[in-house]
This record gives sequence, structure tokens and C-alpha cells, in this order.
Amino acid sequence: QVQLAESGGGLVQAGGSLRLSCAASRSVFSIDIMGWYRQAPGKQRELVATITSSGRIGYGPSVKGRFTISRDSAKDTMYLQMNSLKSEDTAVYYCHAGVYPSDYWGQGTQVTVSS
Repeated sequence: QVQLAESGGGLVQAGGSLRLSCAASRSVFSIDIMGWYRQAPGKQRELVATITSSGRIGYGPSVKGRFTISRDSAKDTMYLQMNSLKSEDTAVYYCHAGVYPSDYWGQGTQVTVSS
């Protein structure tokens, strides 16, 4: 079992930055894969970024070069640093944890980018 708690969403102007946090209820190194997904109104949930227990990182094409995923093992927390935000980044952002064979999701945090 993994409980996830996101924080850090809010309203920001285009070109600005935000950092999202996802606190896990167990060691991040015991989780096979963690990541961020987002869902905008009327759209499907899409991958933003992932990080595996071994540290392998991947990004969705629309955020590569602007967003950075990281984790702090001392705090069992994953982060998403979002820079150069665009209006199309507006969505609910969800934290995900995969521990085979189960998937766990946070409650989501709203990010709104005003143009």
C-alpha cells in the first residue's frame, strides 16, 4: 500500500514557475516507478514525467526541457519543477506510484496558468 499526498498547485502567469510535491507513505526507493500525470478538462489523462526506483527518468514530449522530476529520499517525496509554464499546461496534476502489480494515485492538485 502507498498513500500519496500532493501539494503545490495554484495559479501562475504564463512564463512563471511552480513546484509540485508528492509525499509518499513509504520509502521512494521501495516504489518501482513514480510519476506525474495531468488531465485537462475534456481531455484524457497524459503522462508528464516518471522516475524509476533506479533513477531512470522520462518526460512527455510536451514538457521536455521545461519540467524536471526529482525525489528526496530523506523526505520520501517526489517533486515536479515546472518552468516556462504555458496556458496549455493548465490541468489537474496527479501523483502516481506503481508497486507491482498495483497502482496508486494521489487526489490531484490544480495548476492554472493564465495568459
